[in-house]
Amino acid sequence: MPSANSTFTEMVTTTLRDHTTIVADNVSTHNALYNRLKRKGRISIKDGGYEIVKPLDYAENATYQRYSGYDALNIDASEVMSAAKFDWVQAAVHITASGRELRMNSGRNQLIDLAEARVKNAFRTAANKTSVDIYSDGALANQMGGLAHIIQNAGTGTVGGINSSTYTFWQNKFREMAGSGAWTKSTIRGDMNAIWLSLVRGNDKPDIIVSSHDFFAVYWESVQDLQRYASDDRATTGFQALKFVTADVIFDSNTNFGTTAEKMYFINTDYLELVVHRDANWSRSDEKMSVNQDAVTIPLFWMGNLCCSNRSLQGVLIDAA
Repeated sequence: MPSANSTFTEMVTTTLRDHTTIVADNVSTHNALYNRLKRKGRISIKDGGYEIVKPLDYAENATYQRYSGYDALNIDASEVMSAAKFDWVQAAVHITASGRELRMNSGRNQLIDLAEARVKNAFRTAANKTSVDIYSDGALANQMGGLAHIIQNAGTGTVGGINSSTYTFWQNKFREMAGSGAWTKSTIRGDMNAIWLSLVRGNDKPDIIVSSHDFFAVYWESVQDLQRYASDDRATTGFQALKFVTADVIFDSNTNFGTTAEKMYFINTDYLELVVHRDANWSRSDEKMSVNQDAVTIPLFWMGNLCCSNRSLQGVLIDAA
């Protein structure tokens, strides 16, 4: 008869067999931005590399000219490409059980309950923490540089190894409302119009707007007298969503804003990508027995980062300080 430890491990392994899909689904239902990235195929799996490198097409070819007859043509080299580099960041969650718990739950049915409970807790924890990190400014140790890092209040900052104060093509757009706390349902759409227009480039435009509680409530009030203001996009199911021009306006309670943050992110997800390592996509490692405890632990590992290939098409609307 197998020991309680091996039986527990077998049950956890069986439950985790499709764990990547389960964790991803949990994050998707917890996080509007992740939901959109997943739906648009903007979550990519990579097999390695010292860093995550995103090529940037940041300038037009300077040799374009209008000419006539035998005019000399400009054949000078044009520097139009660069690259942003993002570090791999890591996260882990562990499914643990003490020897006492395993021996007390040594009956197979009891072990099933224990294993399922611990696995569900691990999935929920991974989903909640990933949701926080995707919106973060990367200020915590070993945290990914999330949305607040990529789209900054002053438009500047060093992102992907590029200092946008030096290389201004890499600055995101921002708009600060007039006054402090002076915005109302009569004024908010004017500010939204202004930053929206600054982010339109041909067919490129924001496809999702993630809003804090305050701005979402006021924008919602401003459109309640209109015949159609709710999003009919199935990808927003489960999230409170409105429409602004062609974008979904989402209130996501997991944005880590707080109720008075007063912020709206205007996001073009064509230029955002969540990169995940093939071998650490909430992947299960071998069980580990503690050297100084009567316990078994089964680790799940994740490695990746949120990457951006065009900051100039990302924007944020903020209230004056």
